[in-house]
This record gives sequence, C-alpha cells and structure tokens, in this order.
Amino acid sequence: MMGWIGDHDWQAWLVIALLLAGAEVATLDLTLLMLAAGAGAAALVAALGIGVVLQVLVAVVVAVAMLGLVRPNVIHRLHSGPTLLNTPQALVGKSALVLEQVTPHGGRVKLHGEVWSARSIDEFTTIEPGSAVEVAEIDGATAVVYEV
Repeated sequence: MMGWIGDHDWQAWLVIALLLAGAEVATLDLTLLMLAAGAGAAALVAALGIGVVLQVLVAVVVAVAMLGLVRPNVIHRLHSGPTLLNTPQALVGKSALVLEQVTPHGGRVKLHGEVWSARSIDEFTTIEPGSAVEVAEIDGATAVVYEV
C-alpha cells in the first residue's frame, strides 16, 4: 500500500497543506486555504494507509467542496459585517434629553453627549425641559425630535 513516496505519504500531504496555508497569508483570498484543507484531508487518508489514488481523490473532493460551499459563505460574512455609521444620520432613533423647551421652531437637547439644536416633528407640539425625546431625523445641524 505504498503511495507516491512510500510510507511517508501523510507527511508529504501535510507539508503541501502547510505550504498552501502559508501562501494564503500572501493572497488573503481564502482559495489556497481551501486547497490546504483538501491536502490536510489527504494527509489523514494517507495516515490510515490508504493508496495514493484515493488520497488524491479525497484531496480533490474536499478542496472542491471547500471552494464551492465553505469559501462563499466565509467571504459573504467577511464582507457583510456591521457597518459603522459615524455621520449625524447615525443618531436617528437615539434618545435625547430636552435642555431648553423644544417647539416646531427651535430648542436644545443633549444628544449623544453633545448639545444640539432641536425642533419638534409635530408643528403643534411643545416639549418641556427634562423630557425624554427620540430623534426622528437630522436636518442639517438640527435634531428633529418627538417626545417618548
């Protein structure tokens, strides 16, 4: 049951897997890592004493499966992480505290640790100091708020 280099087939596959995994660091594409997984699977099969034809077949099947099934999901997760909003629009939905009476024409609120100009979203509503409000939208440098 000797393979392509004798009794040390598993070691050869392991070296191939490590080389591919090491080369992955240069590409960061995850393709070589998937091929390394195939070589690692072949190393396990070789360690069981199974012939070289089956070792190659296992390496190919595992590598193709990893490339087709695992890599796309990993790439999707890496590219669809949470987006960081650091614009004023990120304040929409946040709570604020009324510092000066808020009317449809103006007022002041403490929002995210800062004092903001504010106006009420409803043209007939006046919100008194000390009230809790939420930001409905940001209009320039003014928070448009409603009482909660």
